[in-house]
Formats: sequence, C-alpha cells, structure tokens
Amino acid sequence: MQANMKKEGKSAADKLYFKIGDVAKLALVNSSVIRFWETEFPGIAPIRTRSGQRLYTKKKAEKILVIKDLLYNKKFTIAGAKKYLKNINSKKIPAGFETVIKQVKAELYSIKEMLR
Repeated sequence: MQANMKKEGKSAADKLYFKIGDVAKLALVNSSVIRFWETEFPGIAPIRTRSGQRLYTKKKAEKILVIKDLLYNKKFTIAGAKKYLKNINSKKIPAGFETVIKQVKAELYSIKEMLR
C-alpha cells in the first residue's frame, strides 16, 4: 500500500480515513467491487458518516489491497481468499506442529541439562 500511496502524494499517506473512491483508485478497481467485497469479507467493513459515506481506515484499505492481490494476481477464489486471511489472522498453531514443538522443547531441555 505504501507504494500506491506514494503515487497519490504525501497527503494520501498521512490520511487517517479514505473514502471509497480513494480506496478504489489505490486498488485499481471500481467502487462497486469494494462494496461487494464488504459483503464477503466483514473485516473490511467501513465506518459510516451521518450521511452514509463509507470511510476506511488505513489498515482496512491495506486489507483491501491484500484481497485484491489474492483474487486478481494469485487467482484465489473468494472462499480461498477467506480461508487464507483467516489462517493468517489466527494465532493457532497448525495441526501436527504441537507434537513437533513438544519434541523440540524436550530436546532443548535435555541439551540444557547436559551443559550444566
């Protein structure tokens, strides 16, 4: 997003909120695409002004760029992009790694004991 914001000038990088048109320009997609993505990816839901104008935080605008990259460049399906984002956002250890971590931990403790 930083590279895209530099194209827009220093003021875009300093903005706290972006209107849907600004985000659409940064992502190089139509505003209607972003509105559709809002229905599919709740994590990018904007805040709304009293008049109903959508305002996106910098973090949400960056997430929209990630979604665009997943869908357009990496050719993910929407379901695949959702799954990918869920896995990135979760702090869970993937299945099977818990056993490996326990084994490595046990080996490290035994090495520690040998060094004493």
